Amino acid sequence: MTRSATPLVSVVVATNRRGPYLAEALASIAAQTHGAVELIVVDDGSPDPDAVAAAAGVVPGARVVRQEPSGVSIARNRGASLASGDYLAFLDDDDRWHPERLARQVAALEAAPDAVASYCGIQTISADGSRVLAAADQVAVRDRLDIAARRTGILLGNLVVRRGEFAVVGGFHTGIRLAEDLDLILGLAERGPFVFEPGALVDYRAYGENSTRRHRELTRSIDHVVRLHLWSARERGDDELVAALRESLRKNARFAWWGAARTARAQLRARRPGAAAGELLWALRTAPGGLIDGLARRAGGKGANAG
Repeated sequence: MTRSATPLVSVVVATNRRGPYLAEALASIAAQTHGAVELIVVDDGSPDPDAVAAAAGVVPGARVVRQEPSGVSIARNRGASLASGDYLAFLDDDDRWHPERLARQVAALEAAPDAVASYCGIQTISADGSRVLAAADQVAVRDRLDIAARRTGILLGNLVVRRGEFAVVGGFHTGIRLAEDLDLILGLAERGPFVFEPGALVDYRAYGENSTRRHRELTRSIDHVVRLHLWSARERGDDELVAALRESLRKNARFAWWGAARTARAQLRARRPGAAAGELLWALRTAPGGLIDGLARRAGGKGANAG
């Protein structure tokens, strides 16, 4: 069989709502300069399926599949199972892509046939999309150990993966509700290298409903995922991977304190000192070493990319 000169990218969008940003997210798919894109929208039990279908109409040939509410991992897996592209990309229904995003990441993968995935820069934008709140700070990783240690921000939102490799690792773990992308990425890293495409090609929108604001639940989920992979690495006698995953756990402890401190500051601004104290007590119980570790790294002059 002769392969097309322009590889097809299957984009999966899982949504359970007709949110205020869905139209903009889908429009950013329609604006891609890559010449071969198929869109699969999995409506995971949204209250207004007609509105979701109408929004998807901005992308020619978009396919909308509706299912009973099942969770984002099952919805994404279903979308991937319907895909026919050489590559898979997943877009959250409140984020958006630079027009060159797919073209550049696919080119990077085509130039590196041994790579299983590509990732790019991802920046944080305001809710209205008018301001950059945090610039992209991703860097190139050396190997699977950098990925396991989470040396840089590789997330589902900035990932393009070969569809065959996604299938080999089993897609998303349906028993994990948060940090399911980390579980996928750790599995893919054991399959082969990742290639980095510089530049802020993805916009992550920060607003009140984002999962990253649920720092307690996310901290627990990351800890659970990393410890699952740590157990597997120990069973295999992979000492290098064990050390890298332990560093990931330390990074998660620092994240716990970062999230708690940010929330505590917000509580103090709202004149709720008791709630602020509760956040710091939670971090002390959950990640007692995270505060000291974080302060030591700051004193040592570690940059943001070092976590």
